[in-house]
Amino acid sequence: MKILKSYRNSILALLWIGSMGSMQAQTAYVLKVDTTQVDTAKVELPWPQNLQARLDTLVSSPMLQYTQLGLMVYDLTADSTLYTFNPKQTMRPASTMKLLTSISALDQLGGKYEFKTSLYYTGSVKDSVLIGDLYCVGGMDPLFDKTDMAAFSESVKALGIHTFRGKIIAVTSFKDQDLLGEGWCWDDDNPMLTPLLVEKKDEFISRFTKQLDKDSIYVDGPATNGMLPKNALLLCTRSHQLVDVLEPMMKNSDNLYAESMFYQLASAAGAHPAKASHARQQVKKTLSRAGVTGQYKIADGSGLSLYNYVTPELLARLLIYAYRKSSIIRDLYVSLPIAGEDGTLKKRMKDGPAHINVRAKTGTVTGVSSLAGYAVAANNHMLVFSIINQGIMKADDGRNFQDKVCNALCK
Repeated sequence: MKILKSYRNSILALLWIGSMGSMQAQTAYVLKVDTTQVDTAKVELPWPQNLQARLDTLVSSPMLQYTQLGLMVYDLTADSTLYTFNPKQTMRPASTMKLLTSISALDQLGGKYEFKTSLYYTGSVKDSVLIGDLYCVGGMDPLFDKTDMAAFSESVKALGIHTFRGKIIAVTSFKDQDLLGEGWCWDDDNPMLTPLLVEKKDEFISRFTKQLDKDSIYVDGPATNGMLPKNALLLCTRSHQLVDVLEPMMKNSDNLYAESMFYQLASAAGAHPAKASHARQQVKKTLSRAGVTGQYKIADGSGLSLYNYVTPELLARLLIYAYRKSSIIRDLYVSLPIAGEDGTLKKRMKDGPAHINVRAKTGTVTGVSSLAGYAVAANNHMLVFSIINQGIMKADDGRNFQDKVCNALCK
């Protein structure tokens, strides 16, 4: 007797009785079993049907009667799509937009690419006085800090001077003059998109002047903006690698770090000054390599813009592409927040099967909560997932739903 199980109110069992005498007849009998006598909790579906059943239950949530959901799950180990729900729906990504920026940068620039800030001078030294100009050339390095500033000042002092007589010139030709991204809300806590940064602030020239004074170098001259002349001599360059920018950018969802990386894409491709439109073209190149098709719109590199639109499928395809390229995944994977452990996932999924087994980028703007990354299932299959909850009034509603999905993936 073979019993065929289902989720209906009754279970039908089909009983086949073999040959009977010389007639070789076969008779089918239907046996009806009362499900009240069956412990359905013990009915185990095989992989991946068990995962799909869990996700079916989650997407029947009453929350989806008044909000939108886009979801895609892909099994990298089995090379197959496991589950989709509105995967081609265009939705706002929030900070999962940083996946587009980081994966594109790793794809085209590599982890050892350097964000540079340099100091040049013109003129000559006479009687311990530098008569000329100092040029601070910005490369939009968000990691430039007081240690780097001290190195700048020390390089000036190394000329053997106690007085500088001339102009301190800020060279900001690395990018255009737009200090805010397209589609950013005026009342958000927006970073200033300047090429000359010190400890993430637009205070470079004033801080440099103070550092020179601290190092007993008297400054006799104004501060201004200008271009770097061809005859200028290099005094000092401070740099930080892309991988050093990547980790805090992804772990802490730092918008300035993401925008800095976004503009590096444009600059490295030869755009001077670099513009957001140039950076978008570079991101689109990586999306094309990843096999992404369909509707989407890129406005910025951080996800702050109201004009960004992607699909859950786009995020999943990009993560699949990244995983299959060792030059990308080795740096990307370690930069992603770990469920219940660090970054923006430190306080989420602290208990349950998703704990430690999920590494993913979070996203939150008004009305949108998103999560996309990698999950290790109980059978050790590596999964890619992307989830966007849109139209939600409370971000926690989206986060709680996403945590349930992750636990279902890893169970």
